[in-house]
Amino acid sequence: MPRFATPNQRSPVPIISNPMEGNHMLKGKTALVTGSTSGIGHGMAEAFAAAGANVVLNGFGDPAEIEKTRAAMAEKFGVKVGYSGADMSKPAEIRQMVQDAIAQFGALDILVNNAGIQHTAPLDEFPEEKWDAILAINLSAAFHAIKAAVPGMKQRGWGRIINTASVHGLVASTHKAAYVAAKHGIIGLTKVTALELANAGITCNAICPGWVRTPLVEKQIEARAQQAGVSVDQAKQQLLSEKQPMTEFTTPAGIGALAVFLCSDAAATMTGVSLPIDGGWTAQ
Repeated sequence: MPRFATPNQRSPVPIISNPMEGNHMLKGKTALVTGSTSGIGHGMAEAFAAAGANVVLNGFGDPAEIEKTRAAMAEKFGVKVGYSGADMSKPAEIRQMVQDAIAQFGALDILVNNAGIQHTAPLDEFPEEKWDAILAINLSAAFHAIKAAVPGMKQRGWGRIINTASVHGLVASTHKAAYVAAKHGIIGLTKVTALELANAGITCNAICPGWVRTPLVEKQIEARAQQAGVSVDQAKQQLLSEKQPMTEFTTPAGIGALAVFLCSDAAATMTGVSLPIDGGWTAQ
């Protein structure tokens, strides 16, 4: 069958439910995803594994459950999967995590800075220790990981850095001073990294999700439904419609597919970009 059909050789186009399924375009690469034992990070890690990359998971949780997750991912996708329990608030552990990934797999080609924490409170009541912790994990950790990973990427002439920034890297919401400040900082760090590495074969981009249906958000919806005396579905619609014109959640798998695209040849000249995946939140 010709690759492109001529007017007289029209062929049906197969419908693929998952554009990354069976696509091993990242075979031989290694991806480190921070905060990937659950939620968005896990979705990205799975997408990289599905594309053939070896993966290093990172995050907190029950050791037995993490090992179960690691082993299942390796078996499902036929790739090597490692794990680092590095604390993202500790620069020395972040540097060691990057060094360990390189030692285990020979190189670190893709770095995803995804780990994050949240706390909400009015500005004049915001706990100072929470401010420090959020800035450390949501912003400074990305700097330390990038600094540790870039020398090897430069040496090989190829690298992909992806920062999970959130819509709150682009717009603000009340009671989220530290989170919004950190995520705006991530956008700035993304741009500087992209400029400095523009001709080194390394790109750096930010993904900016809106509402994503993760276990944490599920708990928020259930609590909201209970407090308001409405159904879980009604609570979901209310939550989404406060910010998003599209009353549907983004999925971790969808964010993972976007992350894989940013590592593809098609995205080779995309760098310094902040990509909302937010149901129209930032279009308003």
